[in-house]
Amino acid sequence: MSQVYNFSAGPAMLPAQVTKLMQQELLEYGNAKASVMEISHRGADFMAMAQKSEQDLRDLMNIPDNYKVLFLQGGASAQFSMVPINLLRGKTKANYAHTGHWSKKAIAEGQRYCDVNICTDSSGNKYTNIDDFSNWNIDADGAYLHYTPNETIAGLEFDYVPEVDMPLVADMSSTILSREIDVSKYGVIYAGAQKNISISGLTIVIVRDDLIGDVVANQPILFDYATQANNDSMYNTPATYPWYVAGRVFEWLKEQGGLSAMAKINETKAKTLYAAIDGSDFYSNPVAEKYRSWMNVPFLLANEDLNGLFLEKAAERDLITLKGHRSVGGMRASIYNAMPQEGIDSLVGFMKDFEKENA
Repeated sequence: MSQVYNFSAGPAMLPAQVTKLMQQELLEYGNAKASVMEISHRGADFMAMAQKSEQDLRDLMNIPDNYKVLFLQGGASAQFSMVPINLLRGKTKANYAHTGHWSKKAIAEGQRYCDVNICTDSSGNKYTNIDDFSNWNIDADGAYLHYTPNETIAGLEFDYVPEVDMPLVADMSSTILSREIDVSKYGVIYAGAQKNISISGLTIVIVRDDLIGDVVANQPILFDYATQANNDSMYNTPATYPWYVAGRVFEWLKEQGGLSAMAKINETKAKTLYAAIDGSDFYSNPVAEKYRSWMNVPFLLANEDLNGLFLEKAAERDLITLKGHRSVGGMRASIYNAMPQEGIDSLVGFMKDFEKENA
């Protein structure tokens, strides 16, 4: 099989080392005499794996002891509901930053539970810029502030962490594990797994202890963080295989040198691709330079009529899933942790060749 570089926004490519290990262990996991997909989540083999994966994640992110780590289902979209259910705690208002497609969805769900104060709104600039934090209109009576550090579709990423006197909630689905962060600044961090963590079907939630145990009345028991925390994320059968894959990815990240090492790698990858875009009149990126994403790089061709040909020729060079989201158009290269520098170099080389042939 030839080397293929998959630029999908998610489900995204996994580290080659991990996929090979998945293949080796698919039929029999350790000494279990069965696949990890077939063994009980209550059995000793799975429980040991689950405990190690949580500890590895705690080590990677330096998660303080007063935070629970939950391995849930429902995707980040389920957290759009679980956040207000668990964090309103008797209040009727919450603050949300509107900076893209996913924050918009979180807002819509939050409005089902409370009065949402949109404290900043990037829709007017088509999600290409973020207002300075000093200009945000934050309601001090809000129960929390929710924001999306990296908007996958628009490729818009915060270069700062909002500082507020209330729990800060972050949807980190497309940026988690790409660099070091200070977990203690957040009340809740959540992330769908299918970008930087694992395969689809798993959601990681990191929640501070004092935000557990006081939910909106008459909600599903599975949507109570206390239910999940008190049962080690196993109140019901968890997503066992995605959990196993996450554990293997955490091990791989440790082998790479941890998140400080990944940050250097990711910054270099992004700079390489943006330099190729900025150095050409044939390609362009619409996002304000200060807020360009390390993980999701949208770019437009000067001649949109060439989009189809670009994708066709890219696929011939084993560069796949580069089509941009329909709301943005053009191309999008998602370059998560598993994308090696060689993949970026291959894409840049192709872009230069394509420009010479079609400019």
